[in-house]
Amino acid sequence: MYASISETLEYIRRKTPIEPKVGIILGTGLGKLAEEVEVELSIAYTQLPHFPVSTTESHRGRLILGRLKGQSVVVMQGRFHYYEGYNMQQITLPVRVMKAMGAEYLLLSNASGGLNPSFKETDLMLITDHINLLPEHPLRGTHYPAWGPRFPDMRQAYDPDLICLAREAAARHAIDLHQGVYVAVQGPALETPAEYRYLRLMGGDAVGMSTVPEVIVARQMGMRCMAISVVTDEAFPETPRPVTLQSVVSAASQAEPRLTRILLDVVEGLE
Repeated sequence: MYASISETLEYIRRKTPIEPKVGIILGTGLGKLAEEVEVELSIAYTQLPHFPVSTTESHRGRLILGRLKGQSVVVMQGRFHYYEGYNMQQITLPVRVMKAMGAEYLLLSNASGGLNPSFKETDLMLITDHINLLPEHPLRGTHYPAWGPRFPDMRQAYDPDLICLAREAAARHAIDLHQGVYVAVQGPALETPAEYRYLRLMGGDAVGMSTVPEVIVARQMGMRCMAISVVTDEAFPETPRPVTLQSVVSAASQAEPRLTRILLDVVEGLE
């Protein structure tokens, strides 16, 4: 793992000297923020040594380096998921590469099912905490002390100051922004009505198949994290409705301008 990260980093360094301060991971149907970047380098994941390849539709599969709102950034236009067959070390390798390049912050977005009955399709939810139900942990296995503690504290996985920046940005632009707990599950099948009831009872406000592994690894390495989830379907067991990838992408696209506005303001407000 350590050697793979070093080789990936060396490959990127040969292409550009940029040292990003901010890492950004864009989820399903949410890649347009990358269009705001003053691009210095764009690399397909297929060209990067040891990088997995996005196999989910709507994930462009590009690593972009450049400047955004005055900050140096590295942007993943598309992420990797456990359900694609990758292990947690592969899924989180890009986060470790971002940190090795110099990134201090990690901003993430994802598509999710809304468990909270007050949520509606296309709403935005600022993640304040998470519940990890994925079957493998990203820190399992060999521990490299240089990456951080083996048992990182996760009581503030989502940075309070970044949460404040996001809330202020939403208020400034009159954007409704919920807050809540994100539950990460394996997928790729969506949940049954009984599972939705269970996830709601355990304290979940939204459910998805990503984000948590990246946040755990980022926190181990001392990165400050913020994540926003787009509610792309209403996961209410009382009124079950069929969900397709196309409907998820469509809902994400409708919410994307509001999400992008908040993320741009957060990036601009970083010290």
